[in-house]
Amino acid sequence: MDALDIPDVKARVSPQEWALRVDLAAAYRLVARFGWSDLVFTHISARLPDEQFLINPYGLGFDEITASSLLKIDAGCNKLLESPFPVNPAGFTIHGCIHAARPDVGCVLHTHTRCGVAVSAQRRGLLPISQQATLVLPQLGYHDYEGIALRADEQPRLQRDLGKHNALVLRNHGLLTVGASVADAFVLMYLLESACQIQIAAQGVELIEVGADILQGAAAAARAVTAGQGAGIAWPALLRSLERTDPGYAR
Repeated sequence: MDALDIPDVKARVSPQEWALRVDLAAAYRLVARFGWSDLVFTHISARLPDEQFLINPYGLGFDEITASSLLKIDAGCNKLLESPFPVNPAGFTIHGCIHAARPDVGCVLHTHTRCGVAVSAQRRGLLPISQQATLVLPQLGYHDYEGIALRADEQPRLQRDLGKHNALVLRNHGLLTVGASVADAFVLMYLLESACQIQIAAQGVELIEVGADILQGAAAAARAVTAGQGAGIAWPALLRSLERTDPGYAR
C-alpha cells in the first residue's frame, strides 16, 4: 500500500469531511481484517452534505484504502474532487438508491461473505438461533435476487425491501447494513455476519430457536448492555486497534 501514489487531500477538505474519511477508511481496513472483502467487488459509502458521497476507488484492495484515496462523488457518480483513481458507477447502483430513499442513513455497507451468501440462499433466511441473530432480526429485511445489480429499474424494489429496516439480506447475493454513522453500519454488519457464521456452523443438527418474546425485547436489551451508546461503545476500541497495527488508513 505504501507504493501507491495517493495524493494527500486533508488540506483540501473540511475538518468534518476529513473525520468522515478517516472513519470510512477505517471501516474498509476492518472489513479486510475480518475477512469480509470480496477482492475489490463490494463497497462502503458514506454521505456528505449536499448529496455528496464518499466511496472506494475501484481496483484498490480494502486493505489499501486510505482517507485520502476515497472518492468524492455526486448522486450521478461523477467525481467532485480530482483523483487518479477510477470510480465504478455500477458500484453505486445499490448504495445510491438507498441514500436517496433514506436521508437518515449516513453509511451503507455491503458484503459478499461466504456465510452471508450461504444464509441468503436458505429459504428461511436468518434463523433466531443465536444472541447475535436476536439483535439483528427485528431490523432485517429481504430482497430477492434479480441478477448483478446494474439496472436502475431494480432500485425501487431495493428501496421498498429495505424500507425502515437497517439490515437487508440480498437473496443469493450477500448482506447489507445501514446506519446513521459508519460505526453504526459496521457494528450492525459485525452482528449480522456473526449470526450467519453461527448459523452455517450449526447446520445439520436440530436447532433450538429463540422465542418471539425475547426477539421483541432485543432492542431494549441492546440499549441496556451498551449503556445507550450503541455502536459507540465498540468503535473507539476498533480505531485504537487499527492505530496500533495498521495506522496507514488515516493518511
